[in-house]
Amino acid sequence: MQLKKILAVCVAAMFLVVMAGCGGGGSSSSSSGSSDHKGIKVGVSMPTKSLQRWNQDGANMEAKLKAEGYDVDLQFAENKIETQVSQIENMVTKGCKVIVVGAIDGGSLSSVLDEAKAAGCKVISYDRLIMNTDAVNYYATFDNYGVGKIQGQYIEEKLGLKEGKGPYNFEITTGPLDDNNVVFFFKGAMDVLQPYIDKGQLVIRSGQNTREQCATPNWDEAKAQERMDNILTTYYTDAKLDAVLCSNDSTSLGVQSALKSAGYSAGHMPIITGQDANLPNVKAIVNGEQSMSVFKDTRALADQVVKMVDAIVAGQEPEVNDTSSYNNGVKVVPSYLLQPQFVDKSNYKKLLIDSGYYKESDLQ
Repeated sequence: MQLKKILAVCVAAMFLVVMAGCGGGGSSSSSSGSSDHKGIKVGVSMPTKSLQRWNQDGANMEAKLKAEGYDVDLQFAENKIETQVSQIENMVTKGCKVIVVGAIDGGSLSSVLDEAKAAGCKVISYDRLIMNTDAVNYYATFDNYGVGKIQGQYIEEKLGLKEGKGPYNFEITTGPLDDNNVVFFFKGAMDVLQPYIDKGQLVIRSGQNTREQCATPNWDEAKAQERMDNILTTYYTDAKLDAVLCSNDSTSLGVQSALKSAGYSAGHMPIITGQDANLPNVKAIVNGEQSMSVFKDTRALADQVVKMVDAIVAGQEPEVNDTSSYNNGVKVVPSYLLQPQFVDKSNYKKLLIDSGYYKESDLQ
């Protein structure tokens, strides 16, 4: 009987030790995860500081990577390709294990990324797909086709196109021809809107209806304004413009400036789309100068990139949810796509203020 009691006590003690070990192991892993990454360098190459969204992207990633214990080298190239190439070269030289690249020109980095690959660096293409190289390992972005589809559906709904309303005068402003995302934005929107163009419910008075004709180099606001100035002067002296598909927020601001110069005013603007929910554009939405923007929560994208980096450093395969859509001309790049949302005057407080993305005071 005494032996049975001793055995029972021993078994109970062993059970407690095992349970403590399991619990302690989990807790230790959680609390010391950042120390596991100490001294591991991660490069983050962003295209420019001139657009607010890239500042937020860079800051979010830097903060989250540092919180995981990584040594982070964050650089902005100010939309100069040669500067971005030089910065990536320096990251390789410094021994970065992973480099996250938001490309200025997705087709201009193949040589420097070959150097990164030769040095054993893994490359994550961030938001903009890097083209024509097998040296890009993963792609993290939002559903770019979905972005365009949301924009197209917004115009469709606000103009009552499903109900057969029209005809409405309509123009298009897209982004750079060297940005692969623009292909998806344009296709997503036009898959919704082209049937209404074909039926005459949407009329493009300028006749400019291809991605090439509607392109805006470098997403440049001034160039978007200049092009819209020309369209309004040439085709709309005696006609009202009802809607403009703008692929992003900087081109949207350029279009708004042109329209204001032509006599349009807040509350009397065409339906104007955008993308990124940049602060000046959210103010324009609140003021009745822009209709909507596509909100891409860069905090969520930064979270996903950090998970990818963690997996790579651990020698594992990062989670992806798309292995077929993004062919860069050399390979289909395994991708993780997040879902965007539209933001307009009806929901900006819930999506942007209540979530902490902006403060109410930012909009004053």
